[in-house]
Amino acid sequence: MSATEPPPAAVAAPALAGARIGVITFPGTLDDRDASRAVRLAGAEAVSLWHGDESLQDVDAVVLPGGFSYGDYLRAGAISRFAPAMAAVVDAANGGMPVLGICNGFQVLTEAHLLPGSMVKNDHLHFVCREQSLVVENARTAWTNEFRRGQQITIPLKNQDGQFVADERTLDELEGEGRVVFRYDGWNPNGSRRDIAGITNDRGNVVGLMPHPEHAVEAGFGPASAEGPRAGVDGLTFFTSVLSSLVHA
Repeated sequence: MSATEPPPAAVAAPALAGARIGVITFPGTLDDRDASRAVRLAGAEAVSLWHGDESLQDVDAVVLPGGFSYGDYLRAGAISRFAPAMAAVVDAANGGMPVLGICNGFQVLTEAHLLPGSMVKNDHLHFVCREQSLVVENARTAWTNEFRRGQQITIPLKNQDGQFVADERTLDELEGEGRVVFRYDGWNPNGSRRDIAGITNDRGNVVGLMPHPEHAVEAGFGPASAEGPRAGVDGLTFFTSVLSSLVHA
């Protein structure tokens, strides 16, 4: 199989044909093209959305990709929260549309109050970039239903404001309601409370995480795996999961 061909897991079932997943670009977004490629490898149509537009163009799901929206001049994600496109995202998410926030997208989701808590500087105050092992804690969300609970996956991580914080009451609620979706495994790279790497809302349609699944979707370009160096494609399951959830919605 050539590096340009999707791995077998990326072949979409016929019932998924026509699914449209929007990827929003903000000023400073870095990973929108990678996210769009992940969508296509999963078998859906990637629809480019602009932060200044009020319409989501009738997409079935939305991805808020990583980067440094608006340069993070005020606080990571704080300005993006007021972009015209985000008003539509909030309404759609509250109506049940699947929304995935990756890294800066996770920060935006907390600022928009679609997810609780906040993201602050890494506890060591340095940018970190590494292949990160995660444990899947919740395999029932729109973006994780093709994983297994307890499954260990490897996803690239790159952030400076990646420390997830919340008060103890909120953390207890997330734990008690099964809304912790991913936990850092082996080493907590940013000091996030209770090793939390990703969470979901109570409905399970909105998920945010700091690691980057869109960088682990194509053999030859992902992290190391049991299949060999750069062979990891654990991230692709996020995108096939949402297509599965749309079929069964």
